Formats: sequence, C-alpha cells, structure tokens
Amino acid sequence: MRILLSNDDGYFAPGLAVLAATLSRFADITVVAPERDRSGASNSLTLDRPLMVRQTPNGFYHVNGTPTDCVHLAVTGLLPELPDMVISGINHGANMGDDTVYSGTVAAATEGFLLGLPAIAVSLVNVGAENFQTAADFVAGLVRRYAEQPLAEPMLLNVNVPDVPPEALQGVEITRLGKRHKAEDTVRAINPRNQVVYWVGAAGSAQDAGPGTDFHAVTQNRISLTPLQVDLTRYGQMGLLDTWLKGTA
Repeated sequence: MRILLSNDDGYFAPGLAVLAATLSRFADITVVAPERDRSGASNSLTLDRPLMVRQTPNGFYHVNGTPTDCVHLAVTGLLPELPDMVISGINHGANMGDDTVYSGTVAAATEGFLLGLPAIAVSLVNVGAENFQTAADFVAGLVRRYAEQPLAEPMLLNVNVPDVPPEALQGVEITRLGKRHKAEDTVRAINPRNQVVYWVGAAGSAQDAGPGTDFHAVTQNRISLTPLQVDLTRYGQMGLLDTWLKGTA
C-alpha cells in the first residue's frame, strides 16, 4: 500500500516522524510536508509564485507552501505513482468543531479527498504531547482495516486522539463536530519599533460539547472519529431562498 503523508506543523514535526515510522512497517510511505509551521492555513493554494520542493537526508520532501500545496503537488505530478491514501498529521493539538474550518491538517487530507483518494486527518489532543505513538498505532489499525475492507463510499475522516497511553483509552466513538464560542479578543501590543501589532485571539471554549460531539468524546478519553464532507450547500435553505427571491420580484 502506498501512503502519502503530510501535515501543517512542518516536515520536522515529531508527530509526523512517529506516524511515518509506524506506517512504514507495512506500507510504502512518502512524506511531502511544508517547510515550516503552517497551522491555520486552511485550504489555501499558492498561486502567486512558483513552489520549490527539496528533500531532506531522511527522505522527507518539504515544500515552501501550504499543506494543500504539498498534497496537490504530490498527487498531480511529483510522485511517479498515485498513492492509495493520504494521511495528514499527527497534529500537535486538537482539530475539533470549528477548528476544522481553519486547520491545515484537515485541509491536507481534504485535498487528497478532492483529488479522489481516501484521506485521514489525525490530531493529538495534547496536554504534554507525550503520546504520539498512541495516535500512530490507532491510525495504523485504521489503515490496515481499510486495506482489507474499504468503505463503500469515499472516505474523509477526522481523528482526534487523547494524549494518553494506550491503556488509558476508553474506546473509539463515531462523533459529529461540536462548536466553540467565538474566539477570544484580538491581542494588541507594541513591538520594539514602537509599532502597533495584533495577535489573533485564541480559540474560544467549547459551546456545543455534549454527548455525541468530538469534544465530549476526548474528554472521556475516547478517540473521536468524525466523517467529513466537502459539500457546503445548505440544502434546507434553498426553498426559503427561492421564496424570498420571488417575494421581492
């Protein structure tokens, strides 16, 4: 099985290294990841300049672009053969609820999915970021199961793993995305040149975090497994919009 790995933390991230080492025991692994941390890059593509691809001594490729760039380049021309699957991670930190909209980790997997490949985004809901192996072993199990019995429909999975040893896990739960409160206020500061600068505020606390959500699952030390879709159409509002337009004609 051929697997393309990427992430948004950069090619040097420990979670990526652990995942690559774990999956390489039974699969052919290629790593194409950003040259630096691109957390929060979402699904952006670099269209205003050419991109460069370099290879490190350990064989990993890195790109001076976004996570989406990495997967797009790999699948559409960089690799001599198409991968069987795209996996993004292991992210250093959760990607749950509204985080998925901004996440470069999820975006890399989404790009693989849009290009017709099964894809998994995996994140460690870290306290001390000590248990990347827990997440890597779970993903390895998912990959083996998929190889033996593929899903009947295209697969885009968002996986969040508690930062605990394997023996502390309380199982796996199929979840929906929860929701957060609005972000904390932007932070205003003065830099050493006496210029006003701004930092984007931290993500808000979980608002919709009840049973069935990804937030709730990980607080119970369960792995959250959420199937995602890309279609943004709000089907329930189509009739309402049609009526509204006709009423204003």
